[in-house]
Amino acid sequence: MTLILFILILGAVIFVHEFGHFLFAKMCGIYVYEFSIGMGPKLISRQKGETCYSLRLIPIGGFCSLAGEGTDEDHKIPKDRLLQSKTVWQRFLTMFFGAGFNFIFAILLLFMIGLIWGAPNYKPIVAKVTEDSPAEIAGIASGDLITNVNGHHISTTDDLSLYLTVAKKDRPTEIIVQKTTGQKETYQITPKEIEEDGTTQYQYGISLKNTREHGFLSTVKFTFVKTGSLFKQMFLTIGNLFTGGIKVSQLSGPVGIYTLVGEQSRSGLSSLLYLVAFLSINVGFINLLPLPAFDGGRILFLLIEKIKGSPVKPETENMIHMIGFFLLMALMIYITFNDIIRLF
Repeated sequence: MTLILFILILGAVIFVHEFGHFLFAKMCGIYVYEFSIGMGPKLISRQKGETCYSLRLIPIGGFCSLAGEGTDEDHKIPKDRLLQSKTVWQRFLTMFFGAGFNFIFAILLLFMIGLIWGAPNYKPIVAKVTEDSPAEIAGIASGDLITNVNGHHISTTDDLSLYLTVAKKDRPTEIIVQKTTGQKETYQITPKEIEEDGTTQYQYGISLKNTREHGFLSTVKFTFVKTGSLFKQMFLTIGNLFTGGIKVSQLSGPVGIYTLVGEQSRSGLSSLLYLVAFLSINVGFINLLPLPAFDGGRILFLLIEKIKGSPVKPETENMIHMIGFFLLMALMIYITFNDIIRLF
């Protein structure tokens, strides 16, 4: 069942992404050779009009093959149907809306979660403090509102989780709380190091309130607060990868996602839908990074073209994207290897 859910979840996120490219390519008059979900050998394919729609063996990835993407032009395709014949704006829309559809999909899922199961309250209010934990020893108590961690403003539980994760564990973490009396207190807390299932974890001993509100306005507020929070997490995660706050070995790939799907499925449908929304924003955000082989890399070349007044040579651009693709594959292999090690 976990495998089936894993394939369905990844398939949904990939389908939405590729459909965004496909739809805007069609709207801009670009010839689409193939729309595929999955990679590798074809399992099922059907030709409809100019486009072949296919399902491939490996359920990781997908693609929307456009005429004019490569260096070899297909002379059977009219020149005005090639990608490179389109305006910079049309090419930008085609490249951007893969990620754009991921964002829209995530927003709709979060709205549905809030509407059906209630909108979680993301205020970082302490519900319980573990006895003899670093937090209790420092003086944090139930009802305290956490407002700041190591100089970073905290407005949601997501902010708190992220900044505690990237905090240096060899030195005290500065946590500012607002007491129920309204008074603010500052604490220096060193988390307790615990070995669990072969991995080192750091515990502060704080549990947060988990309440839900029902109603249309609460749902709208939750949807946009959570969406903004997820984007903020992605920005901070990428930033901390470059500064060393988060190590590449801490990232998860397909194996890690598979494990997460199994865990979330035991928590119910709302948890699974949240995971889909989370992955959809992740896929969209990462694809917009201005790196070779990503949609963001192609958009960067469009920006360069706009600035210099002429396109970069297709051979040069494709070579850069190919190198980026091989580096990306190497990174994925490394991350997957780490995921497998963590399983044992």
